[in-house]
Amino acid sequence: MTKISVALCTYNGEKFIREQIDSILDQSLKVDEIVVCDDGSTDQTKNILAEYEQKFPNIFKIHLNEKNLRSVKNFEKAISICTGEIIFLSDQDDLWEKDKVKIFANFFENNKNIDVVCSNGFIIDENSVQKKHYTVWDVPKFLSESKKEINYFKIFATIGNFATGASMAIRKSFTNQVLPFPTVEGLHHDEWIALVSAEQKKFAFLNDKLFSYRIHSEQQVGGICYSKDEASKKKLISRFDYDKKTEIFRDFKIKLRTLNDKERKFSAYLEKDFNENAKRFLKEVQNEKNALYQKLKSEHFILFLFFKYFYR
Repeated sequence: MTKISVALCTYNGEKFIREQIDSILDQSLKVDEIVVCDDGSTDQTKNILAEYEQKFPNIFKIHLNEKNLRSVKNFEKAISICTGEIIFLSDQDDLWEKDKVKIFANFFENNKNIDVVCSNGFIIDENSVQKKHYTVWDVPKFLSESKKEINYFKIFATIGNFATGASMAIRKSFTNQVLPFPTVEGLHHDEWIALVSAEQKKFAFLNDKLFSYRIHSEQQVGGICYSKDEASKKKLISRFDYDKKTEIFRDFKIKLRTLNDKERKFSAYLEKDFNENAKRFLKEVQNEKNALYQKLKSEHFILFLFFKYFYR
């Protein structure tokens, strides 16, 4: 049997941590270990974890950080400690569907070439009530329905990321490809894992909704929800359609702003530490940016001058 690990990072999560842990323990395919790295909680989180560790000593491995590592490095630590062949990343405040681990494990078993898998999910509020929203996780389905090409690497590298860590699982054998994580503002661990695996065509996305992502006031990263209407659907398709034609001022502005941000992230990483992956990602972004400038120069020369010299 394949050994299954969960890398769970906690920080002052007393309000929701029991619900999340219980949903992991209640999986139809049981996990073998839950590695928890607590990042210096000052509420009751550590006491709650101690209760679970006492009750399930063969499953829980609790690590209390001596100093606050913050999310990216805390996940790096938790992942590195896991011993399972498949490692699920877990936030402290979400909920898993009962068959999540089973469906992921079966997918990994039947797709040996895939090393990283993400899924669609639900949105819940602070009271665990499911909300009716479209999300960025609906993008692959929307693009497929619209007969659009889904090039995960092109999308992640030059547009944006919808491979959320809360929905992610990774093979232990692939972790050496992504660790250590970059320490660059705005470049999160899930985006990095998605980029590296997608470039190698080892990334897959499941449209099954296999977890519930909690929206609340204290979360660190958000901005994934949209009203469930046709306008939002068209907006999501337009945003993530890699082959969309840029024709108006707003299209060029959004595209260049995104590429500038991506270029900043990868350049910042390379200034700190040489990395072959980051070097290739930066080149991809710069090639895309140069192609966009060429299009502007040939079709909208005045706009070209504006963006080239006044818009950074």
